[in-house]
Amino acid sequence: MFEYDYENEDKELKLVGLELMFLTPEKYSNPKGITAVELAKRVGLNVDIVKKKLRILYENEIIRSTGINPKYWKFDEYKYQRLDEDNDIYKLLCSFDDVDFDRYFSY
Repeated sequence: MFEYDYENEDKELKLVGLELMFLTPEKYSNPKGITAVELAKRVGLNVDIVKKKLRILYENEIIRSTGINPKYWKFDEYKYQRLDEDNDIYKLLCSFDDVDFDRYFSY
C-alpha cells in the first residue's frame, strides 16, 4: 500500500497521477484512454516506471483500465472525489506546491 510522505513524496507517481488527472479526452489518441507507452512519452519517464505507478493508482481505484493489449488508462474522477481526505494518494495529488500548471493548461 502506498503511504504519503511529505518529506520524500513520490514525484514520479505524482507526475503520472496529475498527467492522467488533467488529461482531457481531446488529448487521447483513442477514446478509450491513453496507453502506458503514450503516457511515458508525455511525462518523460521509462515505460516500466510508468506501469508501476499506474498499478499503484489502479490498486487505489484512482484510475480505471480497458482493453488488454494495448491497455488504456483513464482517470476516475468519480472515485477520486469520493476519496477520504486522509487517503495518501489523495494527499499526494492535492499537494500543488511544486506543480507547474502551464504544463496541463494553455491560457
